[in-house]
Formats: sequence, C-alpha cells, structure tokens
Amino acid sequence: MTDVPPDELDALVHEAAEWLRIPSVSAGARNPEALEAAAVWAQQRVLAAGGTADLVEISDPPTRAPLVVGELRSPRDDAPTILIYGHYDVQDPGEESLWSSSPFEPDIRDGRLYARGASDDKGNFLPLLHVACAMADAGELPVHVRVLIEGAEETGSDDVNRWVLADERGADAVIVFDSGMVDADTPALTVATRGMVFAHLAVRTGERNAHSGMYGGAALNAFHVLHRILGAVLPGPDGRLPAALREGVMAPTEAERAGWETLPPGADQLAEIGARPADGRAAQEFNERTTADASLDVHHVAGGEVRTIVPPVATADLSVRLAPGQNPQTIGAALERLLREALPEGAELTFEADLASPSHFDPEEPALVLATQAMQRALGTAPAVVRSGGSLPILASFMERGIPAIVSGFGLPTDNIHAPDESYRIDSLEMGRRSARALYEELAKLR
Repeated sequence: MTDVPPDELDALVHEAAEWLRIPSVSAGARNPEALEAAAVWAQQRVLAAGGTADLVEISDPPTRAPLVVGELRSPRDDAPTILIYGHYDVQDPGEESLWSSSPFEPDIRDGRLYARGASDDKGNFLPLLHVACAMADAGELPVHVRVLIEGAEETGSDDVNRWVLADERGADAVIVFDSGMVDADTPALTVATRGMVFAHLAVRTGERNAHSGMYGGAALNAFHVLHRILGAVLPGPDGRLPAALREGVMAPTEAERAGWETLPPGADQLAEIGARPADGRAAQEFNERTTADASLDVHHVAGGEVRTIVPPVATADLSVRLAPGQNPQTIGAALERLLREALPEGAELTFEADLASPSHFDPEEPALVLATQAMQRALGTAPAVVRSGGSLPILASFMERGIPAIVSGFGLPTDNIHAPDESYRIDSLEMGRRSARALYEELAKLR
C-alpha cells in the first residue's frame, strides 16, 4: 500500500509485537500465566487511553483467561455504542523446529510479521483497539467503544456467549476482525456463518474380540455396522445431504449469488489447498456448498487391531455444518434418528453431540451499509459481501441480541494460521488501521 503514515503504523507494529511476545496458549500446552498477562496487556491499553476496563471471570473455578470488558467514551453523549470483539488466546505453536523463527519472538521478514497469533487473532483484531485508544486519547472518538476480548476462543468455551446474552446494555453494532480477504487486494464483509453439530459415535456389537476364522461372517462386526449407519447420512450422488439434515436451509439471495461470480473459481480454491473435488459438480457449486448449504464430514474413525479379529467396538467423530436458517437441536436430533434407523439388530449406538448455531445478518442493515461505505473509503475497494463456511459461535449470540455484526478482517491463506510460521502482512495491519478509523467515523451516523 501507499501513503502510509510511518509513525502511526510503526506504533501499531510495536504494539502488535509486544502482545505477540506473550505466549497466551489456550489450545494445547495451556499457559494460564501468559493468558492472564495477555488480558492485562489489553486492559492496560484501555486504561491508558482514559477508559475503564475490568477483567471478568465467568467460569467457576476461574480459568485465568478472563474476559477483558472495557469502555472508551466519546465526548458526544448521544454517540452510538460500538462493541469491538476479538480474542487474545492462541493455538499451541507445535514443534518449534518447524518454525523459521521463535513463535513468540516476533520477526519481520519480507513485509510480514511472524509469530503465533499474528493473524489469528491478535494482529487482525489489534487495529480496532489501537485506533479506538488513539482517538479516545486525542478526544476525537466519534462513538462510544465497548471492548470485549476473550481468552478461550480456541478452546470453544461458552463464557463469552453467556456474557453477551446477559449484558443488558446491548450495542448499536459490533465489529469483529477475525476473518480474511477475498484476495490480497479485495476486502470481505461476512454476513453469514455456518453452525455445527459435532457428533461422537460409538458402535458396540459384542463383548470381546472374536476370531475372524472361526466366527467371521457370523459375528456382527462393529466396523461393518459403522459403515452401514454412516451410509445413511453421507451425501448422495448429487453432493447433497438427506433432506432431514437440510431442513431450514435459508436460500442465498440473487445478490449473494451475483457476488459469488466475483470470487475465485471453486476449482482454484480446492487446488490451492491440494484438495480434489468431491464429485463432478463440486467445483462449480463450491460457494453454495461451503457457505449456503449443510455439509457432513467424517473426521476420525477408530477401533480394531491389526490382526484377524472381528472387532466389537468402533468409534467415529463427524460434524454437520449448518447453513443459515437451520436449528442445531433439530439437525442434531435428525442426525441421531437417521443413524439409529440404520442400526442393525444386535448393535448398540452411543451418540453425543456438541452444538453451535449459524448466523446471518442482512447486508441492507444500516450498520452494514455504513460499514461497506467506510471500508471502500478507507481502502479504495468496496468489500465483497460473502458468507463463510466456518463457524463463529459468538455471532449467533449477537444475532439473538439484535446487535448487527460487521465481520471482516485482513487474513490470507498464506498467513498459516494454526500452523508453523504463522504471519500477518504489515499491509494487513495498515488496512485494519485505516478501516477501523473509517468505521468509527461512519458508524457515528447511527445515532
């Protein structure tokens, strides 16, 4: 990018490096002391800018990964309240020998800042906090900014959702920088995410291993049963799930379909990650299948031994991604029913499921219209309006509270989130800084 104010960008990079040095790992080799330190770091930024900020523990017993809940007030009493949300916890860096530099010693190379959390989510979120603090400190913040930063996003804790649902104050809008761009030059505004039913299955067909020579063909085999019941819920030849698992799917609008035409071809997106199309129409229908329809994937199958037995137990983990409009309780019940209906006599099934709701926000909502205008003004390119195939459970909580969510971010596939050598472009930091300032200015019109 050009026309970058060096002093402001340098200050942002410096702050990012400070925060990234704190090894606030929640998923993997959990580091409670560092999680707490990362929360305090963010709290101190709000306090130093003249705001208020508390560390809020929801869990009992405490997890030492508190919510950071703060407030930066505008000089204008009638200003709207804009919530900003992000998370300070990061994934375990894994085998450090696979990193080109230490994961918690930030290093700038070739226009990128390398560290665990650089993209997910410290570097992506930080411009929202940095700009709000700078504008508040200068007495020019045009909106009231409520800060909400959690330390358990990577572990799937429900703490932050309970806080959002219990907070009676609400907000006029929320900004979430925890996603990516269409490409290196085109920002995105995500208006929908998929929910999920994550199921854990265990099939039992006997009390102990049976000799396959003496009993094979007569004894019920747990893997055969697992294969049979999975066949009842897997996609058909058209790539679609059974109707019971697609109940409630909200069809994409014509405007959304038109927007898909501006996105990279599905074949290219699959090839970029080394994947092969599931069937003859998968690449052509890529955007609909991954963002606007339900899908099911089997993640793990286990059981048996490498010898001649008839195994009595087999387990599997699978998930159904839910499209906007679907109810996780309804789909979870339908999934269990279809599996049990396919279960042969003599077999037992244990079924457990974790649920997350999908989200959808109207792109014509005033806050999202203003956000589109702000980002176009800041970056010179209008954001593409997209759906995401992933799940971000907190968005369902915002939707339930009637708080319109402006979901964006400046990550790219080359950022290597959750992998060695995670990084974030310096240009992405600057895009976030410019967008944050423009968003606060435009959203002031919500009053």
